[in-house]
Amino acid sequence: MPFFSYSTPSLRKRFNKSARLNASPKTMSSEIDRLLTTLSDPAARKGFEMEMVSFKQMFSRYSSCKEQGTRLDWDRISPPLPDQLVEYNNLTRQADSASLNKLAVLKVNGGLGTSMGIKGAKSALEVKDGLTFLDLIVQQIQHLNTTMHTDVPLVVMTSFKTQVDTIKVIKKYINDPVRILTFNQSRYPRVFRDTMLPCPRTADDENRTWYPPGHGDLFLSLRRSGVLEQLLSEGKEYLFVSNSDNLGAVVDPVILQHLFESESEFLMEVTAKTKGDLKGGTLVNYDGSLRLLELGQVPFEHIEDFKSAFNFRTLNTNNLWINLKALKRILDNVGLDLDIIEKSRYLDNGKVVIQLETAAGSVIKHFEKAHGVIVPRARFLPVKNCADLLLIRSDIYQIENGSLRPNDHRPFQTTPTVKLSDNFRSVDELDSRFKTIPSMLELDHLTVTGDVRFGRACDLRGTVIVAATEGQRIDIPDGSVLENRLLAGNLNMIEL
Repeated sequence: MPFFSYSTPSLRKRFNKSARLNASPKTMSSEIDRLLTTLSDPAARKGFEMEMVSFKQMFSRYSSCKEQGTRLDWDRISPPLPDQLVEYNNLTRQADSASLNKLAVLKVNGGLGTSMGIKGAKSALEVKDGLTFLDLIVQQIQHLNTTMHTDVPLVVMTSFKTQVDTIKVIKKYINDPVRILTFNQSRYPRVFRDTMLPCPRTADDENRTWYPPGHGDLFLSLRRSGVLEQLLSEGKEYLFVSNSDNLGAVVDPVILQHLFESESEFLMEVTAKTKGDLKGGTLVNYDGSLRLLELGQVPFEHIEDFKSAFNFRTLNTNNLWINLKALKRILDNVGLDLDIIEKSRYLDNGKVVIQLETAAGSVIKHFEKAHGVIVPRARFLPVKNCADLLLIRSDIYQIENGSLRPNDHRPFQTTPTVKLSDNFRSVDELDSRFKTIPSMLELDHLTVTGDVRFGRACDLRGTVIVAATEGQRIDIPDGSVLENRLLAGNLNMIEL
């Protein structure tokens, strides 16, 4: 049985109460020290000890929030003020190429593709034309450096779950004109909710008892790995951070120039919410300062308020622009007090465990003149499920120098809506049900449910709904053209 998160309010309230009653930083510290003794290699002991220092601090902060827990005070939250958000279209269009030489690009690459039936790193999945996420990212940086005559390095943050797969992909670029740096983010122990004791019995215990603590860990891991000092020593002053599965997150010199001209130490790209991402994090005004609000921080009774696009209109894309000197100053002087997000999982044996995570965007509260930039939706193209992957693989998009761009032959500016049932949940199932990816240039909406299989060279136009009855099957023949069609039941179609 895989791990999964639960969201039933009554269960969560009961478990939160249990956690607060049993939380003991002193006991946890002793248990972590015991795990340390199970390591005999001095280098491994040193690395583990450095990681556990930050874990102990996070656990202590979590335990101290006995009344409020990890939730924010809703009465102090309001939509961002006008001067806290800037429209992308209002930015200066004259970008200084010299600033690119002071830039490094970091891709957050710690996630697996479990939501798409993939056991390994999602970034190693072939996305389009035989290229993986990482292949496309490397091509983007190569093109940038070649055309702009710059030396922008690519930094990849992996986790203990994705490191091996990542190295397999990027090692083929070892002789290419692009510098690729990698470092591993922290590995924290999962904690049993009933006892508040760590799951692993030894420091080398199986991976399922550990977890990567979210992308907010990148700042501490960047420093601990020595990569932060390396970048600064090379004259790099700015860092563009984004998720490796966001195919719209390419370097934009216009935003970089705004970071420089506004003297801001931190920018967060946000975009307009849609119905599909109402649960995503958003920027809010919290007692006069700009904060990132994630669903896990919202009191249960206000979850629907949080999801309302009328209350909070923008979505955090996790595309972040950071002044590296400011980051070092904060890490050295005041440290990072990031908002903690508690997540719960079930183990194979039914036991409930918690993992404490942080979001990278929550660091915004520590930087001077930090604000959000409202960017076009094209800069946010994450591939979270097989419906997203189907769209990316279709003729809706073309690849140009590693970047996705809309097909010029599509007559509409909007992107089609694609909804697939659980029959298409994994990449293997998606591949087996489409002999080739249909043309979608004139598609508005596609819904497919049940046991449905598409032949070669199909063409989908307008609104297409294909619904197979439970226990039945629909086969779409090669070369079929479906335009504004509803197909339901049990069809072994010969012609349409």
